[in-house]
Amino acid sequence: MKIIGFSFDKLSIEKRSNDFKELKIDRNVSILNVEKIKSESIQIKDEILSIKFSYSIEYKPKIADISFSGNVLITADQKIIKDFLREWKNKKFPEEYKLSIFNLILRKSDIKALELEDDLGLPVHVNLPLVREQKS
Repeated sequence: MKIIGFSFDKLSIEKRSNDFKELKIDRNVSILNVEKIKSESIQIKDEILSIKFSYSIEYKPKIADISFSGNVLITADQKIIKDFLREWKNKKFPEEYKLSIFNLILRKSDIKALELEDDLGLPVHVNLPLVREQKS
């Protein structure tokens, strides 16, 4: 399996409040659909799967929401694609591909979310590394 593409279809952010006292942040990634596609623009001998995802961050209580949706394109030989689609019929994601696909979605979405959080003055949803003064 090889990842050949990633794109966002929807980016949405809404800030409703500046009151961060009781802040709780929930993050969610979901796979919405998996389907085999044909592409005239991509010339490869293997088959292509489109994995539709959604990603959301909810700042509670009703402070802000961020949501994205998009697609990950992967290519693999016919047998792997067939097995992948067979598992997806039961809404199961093949374990051997789960980590790499979800990590890609999280990495790309988290970077975009950090940029939007900065633009709207929201607290970041992940712990960023900090430089601390060393005590001697």
